Amino acid sequence: MIAEMIVIGFILDLILGDPPSWPHPVKYMGKLIDILEKSFNLPSYSHRKKQFLGGVLWLLVVAITGLLGAGIMWVASFNYWLLLIIGSYFCYSCLSIKGLAHEGLKIARSLRENNLGQARKQVGMIVGRDTQQLDAEGVMDATVETIAENTSDGVIAPLIFMAIAGPVGGLMYKAVNTLDSMVGYKDDRFKDIGFVSAKLDDVFNWIPARFTWLLLVIASFLLRFHVREAITIGRRDREKHLSPNSGFSESVVAGALNIRLGGPHMYFGKLVEKPFIGSNNARTTEIADIQRTVWMLYVAASLGLLITVGCRMLIER
Repeated sequence: MIAEMIVIGFILDLILGDPPSWPHPVKYMGKLIDILEKSFNLPSYSHRKKQFLGGVLWLLVVAITGLLGAGIMWVASFNYWLLLIIGSYFCYSCLSIKGLAHEGLKIARSLRENNLGQARKQVGMIVGRDTQQLDAEGVMDATVETIAENTSDGVIAPLIFMAIAGPVGGLMYKAVNTLDSMVGYKDDRFKDIGFVSAKLDDVFNWIPARFTWLLLVIASFLLRFHVREAITIGRRDREKHLSPNSGFSESVVAGALNIRLGGPHMYFGKLVEKPFIGSNNARTTEIADIQRTVWMLYVAASLGLLITVGCRMLIER
């Protein structure tokens, strides 16, 4: 039944996206993280104590998510259709294909309307950097980068963990990813309490990032983009990132579209030096590159679904 749940959840995500008013497990994860972080991250605590409590924070959030998810699935297991509905909803909530594409295309629309201020606000909702000083090209680069990176974090990784451990596995992965997105920063507030969350997010995304690299290369071939450059730049620049994983998807997209990503960015008012990803002779990023990256997202997601569900069906047999 898990294979069916994943497929139904995937289809629901393509149709519904992420309606903001709907109940969503990630919202409750975020509330739990916020409560625990404020309790554990007191200014009077030493750096070592904050790091230890950050580990406790990670264990509590992931364990509570897994136990609640498993408990709900167990209660629903007494009725086939109820179990299918709840499991499919959990799988749907773990994916963010349409939501990611929708946010990217909203930014592209604002740029086409020459509304740079609105585009800056929109991209600021989906990236973890300062966006108020970005020019139009900077907004485009940030949008392409986050779509590329979240093809792994928001689509392929959840598919892998759901194929391995069902909807509960997907929920636990989302807890890991949400912890990193909320506390996994290197600023003064989070560098200690979020240390464990950031490191373990890197561990959990190690295989998905590399699998996404392959899927995006195939997507660039199917979409008739620059597949040779996708492979060349993808191999050369995949580790040119502060994260051990994010560069894998960004490098393939940069090569496939013949653009240059990365470079210095402002985070919380501080300039963070990052290497550039892509050819030195790359062209200037254009609005249409956002749409092209969305196409790569959809193709990679579809390929990921076919492979992970296929593997799951073999396991179930």
